[in-house]
Formats: sequence, structure tokens, C-alpha cells
Amino acid sequence: MPPFLVAFRSGVQGPVARAAWGLALVSALAAAGCTPESRREEFLGSRVADTCDAQWPVCDKVVGCLLGDASYIQGKFPGDGRLAVQLFEPSVVRILFLLDGIIAAGDETVINFYEDQCRSRVRHTVTGRTFVGESEQVGYVAREADLAGVGDHLIEFTSDSRLTYAAKLEVIPDRLKDQQGQ
Repeated sequence: MPPFLVAFRSGVQGPVARAAWGLALVSALAAAGCTPESRREEFLGSRVADTCDAQWPVCDKVVGCLLGDASYIQGKFPGDGRLAVQLFEPSVVRILFLLDGIIAAGDETVINFYEDQCRSRVRHTVTGRTFVGESEQVGYVAREADLAGVGDHLIEFTSDSRLTYAAKLEVIPDRLKDQQGQ
């Protein structure tokens, strides 16, 4: 039984009862802090939304977003997305999706990370059940690729899930991987 109920039911008064009620209040406030808005704020931090209205030539395509460590994108699935990231040295590039308003998991989500000039790619295929399940379990979905080339890299993704998302990138230079436990 929670401490505040024990104190209340036993008729305890004074400092013990006040401490129990204080603990109950702190617990209630902490539980209230787990709202979707606070989860989103925690996920995005101080990043600003990229409206993806630019024109960045990457490989043989033009993308609207050049994402970095200070920006994020938002969108809806089903559908596809395309963005670029600029690397100055070999790095691990991780894309993270915060899922919201989940209506259906769908069958498949595919994420492609391309090397500079699209000379090769790393492809991640995720079942709909895994995509949504990972989000519910961890709080977000993350996939990554080691990219060796310097310059602009294309990242494409598509999903038949029915939901909204916010996505951000993390770039960890290879020289820092050991320091970050990679």
C-alpha cells in the first residue's frame, strides 16, 4: 500500500503524515510529467523544425532538408521521406523516429543510408510490428549506418505505417566512437 494511504488509514498525523502526503504529491507530479508533450520535448531538446523547403542536390536527387544536430523534421506515414546530412569525416549516422498518433503498424518500414555520391548504401528493413513495438518499448525507433565518405549523404525512408513522427539525426565521428561507448 502506498505510504500516504498507510498514514491516512492508520490515523497518523504530524511529520510522518506530511512526509507521506509529500511523497504522494511528488509521485503524482512525476507521473503527470510523462505526457506526450514532455516526451516530445525530451526527444527534440532545443532542436528547431526544418520546413524542408530548400533544394539540396544530393546524388541524382534534390532534397528539401539538410539535417544536422540542431534541427528535426516531422511528417506522416504512410509515405516516404528524403533528407541529406553533411559529413566532414567518417561517422556513424543514426536516424531516430519519435512516433505518435499510431493508428496502424503497417507491414514494413525501409530506411536507406547512402554513401557520398550514392556509391553504396546501407539498407534497414523493419517490420511494422517491430517498428511500433520498439517505439513503445524504448520510446523511439533508431537505425544507424557507418558512412565513410566525406560530403553530402542521402537518407531515404518509406513506411506503410499509419502515424505521425518527428525525426532527428545524430552524427558520431568515428574518432569519438570509443569515447561514447560505440
